[in-house]
Amino acid sequence: MEKLALSDEILLKIEKPARYIGNEINSITKDKSEVEIRIGMCFPDVYEIGMSHLGIQILYDMFNSYQDVWCERIYSPWIDLDRIMRQEHIPLFTLESQEPVRELDFLAITLQYEMCYTNILQILDLSGIPFLAAQRTWEDPIVIGGGPCVYNPEPIADFFDIFYIGEGETRYRELLDLYKECRKRGESRQEFLQKAAAVSGMYVPQFYQVSYKEDGTILSMKPVQEGIPAKITKEIEMDVSHTYYPKKPVVPFIKVTQDRVVLEIQRGCIRGCRFCQAGQIYRPVRERDVEMLKEYAAVMLENTGHEEISLSSLSSSDYSKLPELIDFLIQECGKKKINISLPSLRIDAFSLDVMSKVQDVKKSSLTFAPEAGSQRLRNVINKGLTEEVILKGAAMAFEGGWTKVKLYFMLGLPTETEEDIRGIADLCNKIAATFFETVPKEKRVNGRVQIVASTSFFIPKPFTPFQWAGMCSKEEFLDKAYLTRTAIKEQLNQKSIKYNWHEADVSTLEGVLARGDRKISQVILKAYEKGCIFDAWSEFFHYDLWLEAFAECGIDMDFYTLRERAKEEILPWDFLDCGVTKEFLWREWQKAVAETGTPNCRVQCQGCGASRFGGGVCFE
Repeated sequence: MEKLALSDEILLKIEKPARYIGNEINSITKDKSEVEIRIGMCFPDVYEIGMSHLGIQILYDMFNSYQDVWCERIYSPWIDLDRIMRQEHIPLFTLESQEPVRELDFLAITLQYEMCYTNILQILDLSGIPFLAAQRTWEDPIVIGGGPCVYNPEPIADFFDIFYIGEGETRYRELLDLYKECRKRGESRQEFLQKAAAVSGMYVPQFYQVSYKEDGTILSMKPVQEGIPAKITKEIEMDVSHTYYPKKPVVPFIKVTQDRVVLEIQRGCIRGCRFCQAGQIYRPVRERDVEMLKEYAAVMLENTGHEEISLSSLSSSDYSKLPELIDFLIQECGKKKINISLPSLRIDAFSLDVMSKVQDVKKSSLTFAPEAGSQRLRNVINKGLTEEVILKGAAMAFEGGWTKVKLYFMLGLPTETEEDIRGIADLCNKIAATFFETVPKEKRVNGRVQIVASTSFFIPKPFTPFQWAGMCSKEEFLDKAYLTRTAIKEQLNQKSIKYNWHEADVSTLEGVLARGDRKISQVILKAYEKGCIFDAWSEFFHYDLWLEAFAECGIDMDFYTLRERAKEEILPWDFLDCGVTKEFLWREWQKAVAETGTPNCRVQCQGCGASRFGGGVCFE
């Protein structure tokens, strides 16, 4: 870069100027005159959150491995810089070249959670790119969205030229070659987008028309031109051991949320929890080769200087070569005093043995996610975790020296009763009692066990068996949280239990954005114009402004949250194929109502549809 986009005077005024100066270790700079395509990979949240995201690191590495492409990074400017950029008319810039985002060919935005939707508009606004895709010309980059939220892209469909449905390793090269070809031929933006819509996994919203019934539900969604597919199947990388993975991830100058090497050991999950979207959309489970993981672990630690390595997976315990990988890491990391982080482990004898080897027991806390307080409700959600297993795991942990336990539950799950909610308090009490029964008085270093119970509110997500379920209102959520707190205070061991709960109004809005249709785009734009931004940050979340936006657009939030959907209703995301069939999801919804569990993928195939991809756990 020749010079920074921000003057020294501005950098001295703002919090954490290192967010905006680029030039970090392993960041990639190219001569722009020697590349044909420039891409900006954008995470629409603050730098510390975005820099912790593995998906962007993978795509950044992949794009920059192409000779003809330069990929740069963009994050949401924090509130202080946002204000200055508007006042001083400074356009949003990339970190690597420090040049305006509008000069890029592609702006690729990762969509990890619904509460960042107003930040997408912040990015477009500060870049000088029209909010609506229909108003853009070749003067603007092609705005493309990817990530888990594209499994219902409809609430933000108006703002994107293209959505890439599925995993990014497979089709980007084809799309970029098509772009080069169209530009060389002098074709229009519309002609390029029309050809892009025929590339597998690409959804171009402007070529689809949605019509509605009188009751507000969808009547139909159809392509408006010949050659545009009516159904779009997700892209999936089946050979995860021989694909792109960054050996030299970018190392930030400041502390970020995940300040460590991240090693993705597998994709997908065998468990089939009925509330979990990731467990469905990333099917089938595909494991990375253990020798590849050993090589990458050593190389990435060498290339970054990080002092911690984390194994990334939806359920690490289910990785078949975990013992071998752990033994290798303990040996390698022990020599260099590098910490090993093992999230998403089941609490069993093996896991506790591993954790005792890799953690400083006195500092760490154990995490359980029972999700529901009663066995009945755990059967409804297909959690596959009994009270006996939870208490046995807790006993083993206390014997091993742990004294802190974090427990995660959900309130508002389908079929939930008062008894299920009181079960949360009861289970916390039993875990505390297990500590006193297991650990003799003379060995209780801090006197008592510390249990932190946290509840989030259930939000039905697309492509889950609960996609048809009704959701609670804000008031119902708060009543449930109050009941949980009251029940905990009634327990014998209440002094050992601390209780936290999530914001109910945020959950209600997330419920609308998760299952909304195209009508919601106008509400998001209206909320942004009223000043909504960084909605995922509680100190900046303004529920009153969102309510005003819904009212002014004449849209009823309850229509999207409270009602249960009928089997025959066309859902906004039905034009997408995530690999798991709608028939399978409906069967699972019926089993949930009947309080019946489903075995995991390794125990018995349930015929979900993911075997069509020809690999992974389906063919073990």
